[in-house]
Amino acid sequence: MTFLSLGLAVLYASVVYAAPTQLLERASVTPLSAAQISTFKPYTFFASAAYCQPSATLAWNCGANCQANAGFQPQASGGDGSTTQFWYVGYSPGLNTVVVAHQGTDTVPILTDVDFFLAPLDATLFPGLSSSIEVHNGFRDTHARSAPGVLAAVQKTLAAHSGASVTIVGHSLGAAIALLDTVYLPLHLPAGTTFKTVGYGMPRVGNQAFADYVDAHATQLTHITNKHDPVPILPGRGLGFHHPSGEVHIDEQTSLWEACPGQDNTSDLCTVGDVPNIFVSSLGDHTGPYDGVTIGC
Repeated sequence: MTFLSLGLAVLYASVVYAAPTQLLERASVTPLSAAQISTFKPYTFFASAAYCQPSATLAWNCGANCQANAGFQPQASGGDGSTTQFWYVGYSPGLNTVVVAHQGTDTVPILTDVDFFLAPLDATLFPGLSSSIEVHNGFRDTHARSAPGVLAAVQKTLAAHSGASVTIVGHSLGAAIALLDTVYLPLHLPAGTTFKTVGYGMPRVGNQAFADYVDAHATQLTHITNKHDPVPILPGRGLGFHHPSGEVHIDEQTSLWEACPGQDNTSDLCTVGDVPNIFVSSLGDHTGPYDGVTIGC
């Protein structure tokens, strides 16, 4: 199945969703201030650095991406960039947080693979979660390959920096893995650990039960969508996939960063309304720029 044919399938599989009037939808969306936008830049560079070779992130020698967060103390890195996405874990003294970053990739093949489906999470990695919570099987399997190594590195880093929070970042497929880590890591780390997640160009990861679980447990989640990037509208809602809350959408015409409340906000200031299908999308928007940062090593 091609990217174009998936778009057709999504259009035919989608149902019509009732929505408030366009005026009320727009009223619920609020732009971020320049000061608020600037707070995301360190996380954007952390997400971008995840595209660099593990040897480079472990030495924290990855050019502008590493220089933007000088003083970062890497703990571990891994992945081969193929079957297992690159990842790294370390400590940011300036933010007093343990950073977990996951590499993205060209998400088109995994999103257009005719074999993808919703599936329950592994009970060993996600103990105690209801079997009604389902996620994209490809994202689930990709996450599982790095999960033990990431957890061990986070545990070691937290032990060395008592009181630090945990911040999880990623772009594209990396954002999908980061969202799964947002559910996974709190199940295995000490109670009282605080978490923050910032994803860029994140595709839909799971079903309604998954989105609801994330909303109930992840209090600091932001997924940033850029202009007419098609990846955040895939897989389609008509196929049973739903975004959690926390979207911030960069408007193409105004360049404002719009905070979009709720799940899959249908305002035309947010992705669902701004990019109703892939035929009005632009894959070039997927890598940014996000406040001047284009994702990649």
